[in-house]
Amino acid sequence: MRRKYLFVGQVLLLLLVAGGLYVGSNHITHLPSPIRLPNSSSSSSTSKGSSNDGYTNTGIISAENITRYINAISDPASEDLPRLKCPSITDTSRYDSLKPSSSSTYSSEIKYFFAIDLRDTVKLLPRLLGSVVESIRFLGPTNCALSIIEGNSNDGTYDVLNALRPTLDALTTTYYLRSSDIDPKQGDRIAKLAELRNMALQPLVDNALNQYTADTTVIFMNDVAACTEDILELVYQRVQLGADMTCGLDWVYVGRDPTFYDVWVARGMNGDSFFEIPRDGNWNSAWNLFWNNEPARDSMNAHRPFQVFSCWNGAAVFTAKPIVDKTIQFRGPREGECKQGEPQLFCKDLWFHGYGKIAVVPSVNLEYSDDRAQQIKDLKGYTSRWTAAGDAATDDKIEWQSSPPDIVKCIPSYEDQSFRPWNETL
Repeated sequence: MRRKYLFVGQVLLLLLVAGGLYVGSNHITHLPSPIRLPNSSSSSSTSKGSSNDGYTNTGIISAENITRYINAISDPASEDLPRLKCPSITDTSRYDSLKPSSSSTYSSEIKYFFAIDLRDTVKLLPRLLGSVVESIRFLGPTNCALSIIEGNSNDGTYDVLNALRPTLDALTTTYYLRSSDIDPKQGDRIAKLAELRNMALQPLVDNALNQYTADTTVIFMNDVAACTEDILELVYQRVQLGADMTCGLDWVYVGRDPTFYDVWVARGMNGDSFFEIPRDGNWNSAWNLFWNNEPARDSMNAHRPFQVFSCWNGAAVFTAKPIVDKTIQFRGPREGECKQGEPQLFCKDLWFHGYGKIAVVPSVNLEYSDDRAQQIKDLKGYTSRWTAAGDAATDDKIEWQSSPPDIVKCIPSYEDQSFRPWNETL
């Protein structure tokens, strides 16, 4: 018999509605007062150019511990600091096609652009940035860039990010690090989260047609415990499927069992949320994903990609073309538009401009802490378990729908849910 979640609606309303009904889009949700020098919101630096952004360490954590973090990030085999255990990429043949050809090795164009917004995530950095750095090494360091927006952390996150510069310099990888005072708790939350995301992507706009082109791939990570194979699989599937955007699945332990996390943002090709949440706000049906979307449910159970209207789900990989063309950026809802998260609005704008090949890759499962991520991997399997189980050349195909659903569920609050035209205000 299927196990149902028995959560109390009022508790979930407190967790989700009070948090703007949106904690899954970005984990920089509770920003404290700034702790660094004035004008920190305008600080930025790049490893190919300036090597100092004007800040010294805050002293929150010792130099010795900073060194431990950098060593852990730099060394995939390090066990000095606790983190999610990830398999090594021993069989590289699946992802070898992602590496640039020898003729493009010395090109000035950057093929892969990693973007992350972080705050108070120092304990997660060995896993998250360790996987990012390992991915950069695999894809070719000179062909990658890393852009991080840090949000005035109290735990030493900035110190570690700043100390990471020599490592990335040694790899000859472009590194953008910027600290921001933007506080999503004050004022328009979604608009401010959109601003933080746009800040992470700003180098794409500033250096369009020089370093970054329509062929650049954006790898935008939330503060998740991700393995290198998770990152590479999302990049691979975007190419393999001919997708404009690919996402994994993210999970959270609200109770004993994991629950799909980004339910406020994600919408299937039927326009509905991934699971049903009634107007009283209870999540008793959280176990019943795609209850009214049989094709998506079958694909998810088979660990095969499927098309969706919108997703983010902890990590998203998408084409840089609409960014460098200045066609699309993250934004908040317009007047008269459903109140929704900036990733859903981003997907909506992608559809409007002809980038509707958006897919979920259910072999990639993510969580927001090392301990819980280990439980997710033990429960749902590492990505390599599923990629080794089938022939991607024949199994991982999507018959793309060229048109989005006519109507999409709008959930400004649980009490106020309705289906509205997907393209309202466009």
